[in-house]
Amino acid sequence: MTTTYAALLRGINVSGHRKVPMAELRSLLEELGHRDVRTYLQSGNAVFTTDADDTDDTLAAAVEKALEQHFGFRVDTLVRSAAYLAEVADACPFPAAELEAKQLHVTYFSEALGAEHFASIDQAAFLPEEFRLGDRVLYLYAPDGLGRSKLAEAVSRPSLLKGVVATSRNWNTVTKLVEMTRD
Repeated sequence: MTTTYAALLRGINVSGHRKVPMAELRSLLEELGHRDVRTYLQSGNAVFTTDADDTDDTLAAAVEKALEQHFGFRVDTLVRSAAYLAEVADACPFPAAELEAKQLHVTYFSEALGAEHFASIDQAAFLPEEFRLGDRVLYLYAPDGLGRSKLAEAVSRPSLLKGVVATSRNWNTVTKLVEMTRD
């Protein structure tokens, strides 16, 4: 059975560091046997189809291994199915249609994190910024953008995440990836 996925790479092509050209990423994914490979932006978003009957984690591990062998550095990668990406977009607790894309972000996690992971954060202290948890995601409303968000800093502290891989995308990217998985 053919399934469509998105690979979300963490922390590449930032200020000229950890460079992963998208053409090379596409080639690596094709070498792994994936088809219909397309990338979006330079920040590590790729959509592909595969007949492999593997889990998201198995697919991600194969991508990470290929990237490390090719580029010489580790790139944390999350792989999520088209169905999951659509569910995440549909479940957004904030009025996405009324917000600018720079105000709304989704952080994808490698595993589920419960409210207890974020219990030390006094959300009222960060208003009007807010976050809500979903299925292996955190939705963040940051009216001044992610770069100025104090709440984004607070929810991404390593002491809270405890080794969980996390990578964020703005709402434009979230919806574009859903669209790409449907094409």
